[in-house]
Amino acid sequence: MMKNVFKSGLVMAAAGLIGSVALPSAVASADTVVKVGLVGTSDAKLWKSVAKTAKNKYGITIKVKVFTDYNQPNQALKDGSLDLNAFQHYYFLNNWNAKNGKALKAIGKTFITPIRLYSTDAKKVSQIKKGATIAVPNDATNEARALMLLQTAGLITLKKNVDLPTVKDIKQNKKNLKIKEVAADQTPAALKSEGAAVINTNYASEAKIKLSSAIYVEPVNKDSKQWINVIAAKKSKAHKKAYKEVVKAYQTAKTKKVIAKTWGEAEIPAWDIKLK
Repeated sequence: MMKNVFKSGLVMAAAGLIGSVALPSAVASADTVVKVGLVGTSDAKLWKSVAKTAKNKYGITIKVKVFTDYNQPNQALKDGSLDLNAFQHYYFLNNWNAKNGKALKAIGKTFITPIRLYSTDAKKVSQIKKGATIAVPNDATNEARALMLLQTAGLITLKKNVDLPTVKDIKQNKKNLKIKEVAADQTPAALKSEGAAVINTNYASEAKIKLSSAIYVEPVNKDSKQWINVIAAKKSKAHKKAYKEVVKAYQTAKTKKVIAKTWGEAEIPAWDIKLK
């Protein structure tokens, strides 16, 4: 799962196979076993639910392999030791593909973890004053997301056709807002000192900032599509029926309930949202 994937970087080595999350009584033939790579164990409950659906409805046994970094799962998928993985968003996958012969393909959307704009001085975006300071994360990916968020909120306009915009790419800033770049983990502190900040969900949660207090939430649209997490397969095998059925087993009302119960507002199922 690609939740806050850029916060920790690429560290540590892959962990071993932790076993099947299918029903204990299930005995499947080799051609109905699908190995899925994840990062971290936070998705265990979710994928246990998906595995039950896959087994009961499609006769597929899902086995999960957990990794502790974000570098290994794509290589394992390319090498064939995994059938699918589910830990990354489109942007991460596209960048990995650009350096690795476009070997992988997204075959299904899962969810998005929105970033949010918070303010101690305003209760809604229109109340942000001229000349106000808004803190944004300073790493390339999250800064780009933050600036796109501010653009969608109508506060700034960015230059077109820029992959990862920075403050230098702000074309229009009618309120003369001061965009302050700080380390992502310092954005909660900047909210207190500056009055407004774009904060990643994990850091907001760690700082005990209520997600519901945000004055603007990153929408799921064409601009944010690249941050939607996906299930990926090796491109040459993406057509396999069993893989498509795993996606179907994931994209259910049952999965939505598990996501809501586990992560509340932090995660938004994204597979059936029309992008505008």
